[in-house]
Amino acid sequence: MTQQSPRHHPQLFRSFFQGSFPCSTACRSGGRRMDMVISSGHDMLLEKDYAALAQEGLHTARDGARWHLIEATPNEYDWRSFLPMVHAAARHDMQIIWELAHFGYPEHLDIWRSAFVDHFERFARAMAKLMRDEGVENPFFTPINQISFWSWAGADVSWLDPYASERGRELKRQLVRASLAAMHAIRDVYPDARFVLTDPLVQIAADPANPDSKPCADAQHQAQFEAWDWIAGRDAPELGGREDFLDILGLNYYPDNHWFFSGDTIPAEHATYQPLHRLMLQCWQRYRRPLLLAETGAEGDARAPWLRHVTEEALLALDEGVALEGISLYPVVEYPAWADDRRSPGALFGLGDPNGNRTLHEALALELRSQQIKWHNREKQD
Repeated sequence: MTQQSPRHHPQLFRSFFQGSFPCSTACRSGGRRMDMVISSGHDMLLEKDYAALAQEGLHTARDGARWHLIEATPNEYDWRSFLPMVHAAARHDMQIIWELAHFGYPEHLDIWRSAFVDHFERFARAMAKLMRDEGVENPFFTPINQISFWSWAGADVSWLDPYASERGRELKRQLVRASLAAMHAIRDVYPDARFVLTDPLVQIAADPANPDSKPCADAQHQAQFEAWDWIAGRDAPELGGREDFLDILGLNYYPDNHWFFSGDTIPAEHATYQPLHRLMLQCWQRYRRPLLLAETGAEGDARAPWLRHVTEEALLALDEGVALEGISLYPVVEYPAWADDRRSPGALFGLGDPNGNRTLHEALALELRSQQIKWHNREKQD
């Protein structure tokens, strides 16, 4: 810690440790819609889920409005799937970061056309007005989750909607346009609205056996910042970006977020490996915007050690002056994994039983409580 880089003290959210609910609504091959709010049981267990998070000291969470249900008919909004979430969050004093689009959109829209942006703007405005009328104050939103990942998965490798190839950059521009339009609309209703703009935080390095791959690896590494640069208007100004729309950077980070240009994972002990606190420092130095580890987690027995590791890295980043505002566990509740229908073994809470009760993963819960105690003691000392 230096005089030039004083320790940062997070204060943006109600809790530093948070939970992220699975809420993707992507269509898989064959047009089959998945709705992770349903598959996780969260739609039926809203009250219990929010209460359980609060019980574990997680008073801030990421959750999602399901656009495909709300605007199933063009320009008509059915809020029956969303209002119970707003009401349950209020009853349990949960601070929610609301996602508007998580890999899914209404079937009547063509994502490539300008009408997609227009519909998303109107949807965002309508949702903000509804929340205002329901008494929600100081809201947080994520207009479109993981623009860069969605662009790659949906339009480069044809893994999810819109199932295109070699059009990733085109989709990224379209999603940035839609995000900016939504943020304009929301701020018309909520001038003080805050935005968490999520994307993966990764390291891409040259292959050890092929030093000539370094320029390509460096270019891929820098590409992770492209959507944020566009939103800020630092590049591609024709998209309409502005610095004030680049608000809070939501970083999604997992054990396999480091890889060589060849695609092989970089071992943590390799000399090339950049630890998490250094990657966060790079983001902070580039943008000087608050950061949130918006998704992080590991599977099986690795989940508790992973939380310990990530928290230790977070504290190092804070000591270097990085404005990190929180760590969000993903998934906070279990679900059948969206890629292959297997159960995701990384959650804090399991799938609900016939009585609507979820099993708490004790090892992760104990580690969470330990880290929360250390966190509170650290803040008291300062």
